[in-house]
Amino acid sequence: MTDHSLPDPAAATLEEITTFNRAGFGTALGLEFLEVTADTVRAQWTVSPTQHQPYGIVHGGVYCAVIETIASMGGATWFGERGNVVGVNNNTDFLRATREGVLTAVGTPIHRGRTQQLWRVVITDGKERVVSQGQVRLANIEDSARIGN
Repeated sequence: MTDHSLPDPAAATLEEITTFNRAGFGTALGLEFLEVTADTVRAQWTVSPTQHQPYGIVHGGVYCAVIETIASMGGATWFGERGNVVGVNNNTDFLRATREGVLTAVGTPIHRGRTQQLWRVVITDGKERVVSQGQVRLANIEDSARIGN
């Protein structure tokens, strides 16, 4: 099994966190992390044609994936060495079509409890207009070996 452990946010650089997230599906997103704390996660990416749906605008699944990635990174940072977090619900709204440019996602916690967390993520364009927003509920998993089994 490949080690997918999150770098220790207290010791990892933003570059290390960005590299960690560029494995697997994260490669398609191309997120660059600008801030990662237990209270705020901020990242940006440049829209590419590979992220478009057939009408030439960003596919809604890209927004869903970015929102879940941002929430999961924040949730994992807060949960720390107690275990891992996994998304159990992602509710994403698409508010403004985008074809190109740099988009920024900012996530903040709404609730953090013993067994679950709820994060809100807002994605804006270069003119600071909201293009998408979402909430992700995360399960806090202390026995990480059971994930996927």
